[in-house]
Amino acid sequence: MSNPSSETTERQGNILMRFMLFTVMISSMSALMFNIVLPQIGEEFRLSLPEVSWLSTAYTLIYAFGTVTYGKLADRFQLKSLLTFGLTLFAAGSLLGFLSQSFAMALVGRCLQSAGAAAVPAMALMIPIRYFPAEKRGSAISMTAVGIALGGALGPVVAALLASVAGWRWLFVPSLLMIALIPLFRKHLKDEPLGEIRKFDWLGGLLLAASSAAILLGVTQRSWVYGAAGVAALILFVWRIRTIKSGDPFVQPRLFRNREYTVMLVLSFLISCFGISLYFLTPILLSNVYHLEAGWIGLAMVPAAIASSILGRKGGKLSDRRGNAYLLSIASCLLIVCFLLLSIFAGVAAPWISVFLIFGNVGQSFVQIAMSNAVSRTLPKDQAGVGMGLFSMINFISQGIAAGVYGVLAISGTSITWNPLNAFPSSATFSNLYLVLAGLHILILLVYRMRFAPRKLETVVAVKR
Repeated sequence: MSNPSSETTERQGNILMRFMLFTVMISSMSALMFNIVLPQIGEEFRLSLPEVSWLSTAYTLIYAFGTVTYGKLADRFQLKSLLTFGLTLFAAGSLLGFLSQSFAMALVGRCLQSAGAAAVPAMALMIPIRYFPAEKRGSAISMTAVGIALGGALGPVVAALLASVAGWRWLFVPSLLMIALIPLFRKHLKDEPLGEIRKFDWLGGLLLAASSAAILLGVTQRSWVYGAAGVAALILFVWRIRTIKSGDPFVQPRLFRNREYTVMLVLSFLISCFGISLYFLTPILLSNVYHLEAGWIGLAMVPAAIASSILGRKGGKLSDRRGNAYLLSIASCLLIVCFLLLSIFAGVAAPWISVFLIFGNVGQSFVQIAMSNAVSRTLPKDQAGVGMGLFSMINFISQGIAAGVYGVLAISGTSITWNPLNAFPSSATFSNLYLVLAGLHILILLVYRMRFAPRKLETVVAVKR
């Protein structure tokens, strides 16, 4: 017989994940919308593009570190309190940005937005862990993937509409809807016992933040100084968590002795590096080779985002019924097909690129569900928050690093095509990159299948329970 208490918890979880879908969608939109209005903002405040780009750069840096901080706090405090704080801060930053009369004020608003929005991915991963058994967690996690896909589809469209009709400050307004969600979350989030209160390791957290920020800046700004500073801060962080005598280290060293979790982090880092190419490299292809304007590029990517939002729940159900390895295999095959098609046909009519992206976006949505679900199953309960927070942070950092690398490679230029089936010399650079990405995804799939066979992973889950 089923446990009535468990059924009630799952019903609450389903309600919460519906709210979370909308929350993730708004958060995803907020992260993307400002990218297309940076030139407009720079013109108003007489700033160069690198200067005004800090509206996006600062958001990314704070967001990346914030996810692991909220995850760490989730092991000690109630999700209700953390989500209330995060959404309130998000809305406050949105209001400040909307009322801004200077670039500094707009930048502070974006920073506050990011500090609050960082609670969203952390809580979106913690609610499935707290409210669903492992065998039903995939469907819950898929709601987050649907929200991300919807945000990706709507973000550019809403941004273009608001910016053209009302001005760039109105891009802050959709995020104010977060205020309406707070009482709904508070009603359905249960009161949980607080974890053991220990002295918070602020120094460890600051070292991790400094390391993440410096490494990201080192890659995006092509600066060896930032990169070296990031590596130094990372070494100090490792030394700190291994030698701290009093209080609770920001990350328990024993977390990294969990070999399944550590390998998953490495695979997630690589998968995110490869996957971001769909959202970063392809727009450059459409701009440089097809000479499309920003509005048409956004429309070309909408069908793939819509397909991801429609099929996201299907991916979660497959994960629950057939296992994460099965879903990741499907996801990898879709991504391999997408990259091979892009490699062969880069240079054909632009609508075909839009069709090929459907395979890639659905595959990337599926792989996010599979990896999130698999990682959650490798973590003991007392390390779930910080473990999933690190998982989210690693994904953001990898995307930032990969975007910088793709930016350099995309402008390198070559007329030599490695793929003999591609007949368009003008797109040779992109064809070669997509061919390499297809090969790397084949390698990732082989490594995952060998390292995490379904039977072995079931054993890991049983041990963690």
